[in-house]
Amino acid sequence: MANHKSTKKRIRSTEVRRLRNKYYHKSARTAIKKLRGMEDKKEATTFLPKVVSILDNLVKRNIIHKNKAANLKSSLTIKVNKL
Repeated sequence: MANHKSTKKRIRSTEVRRLRNKYYHKSARTAIKKLRGMEDKKEATTFLPKVVSILDNLVKRNIIHKNKAANLKSSLTIKVNKL
C-alpha cells in the first residue's frame, strides 16, 4: 500500500479515471452494436454521425487509438452505404 499522501491521491484519481473511461468505451461499443443492427437506411444514416462523434471523443480522451477509430468509422460507413 502507498505511504505518501500524493501517491494515495494518485491511486484514487486513477481509479475514478479508469471507471469513467470504461463507461465511455462501453457506451461507444453499445452505440456501434446498435448501428450495426439497424436495417433502415434512413435511421442508420442519421445515427452514423452520432457514432462518429462518440469515436472522435474517445480518441481525444486517449481511450482508443486514432487508427482503430478510423477503421471503425470506415467499416460503419461502408455498412450504412450498403443498406
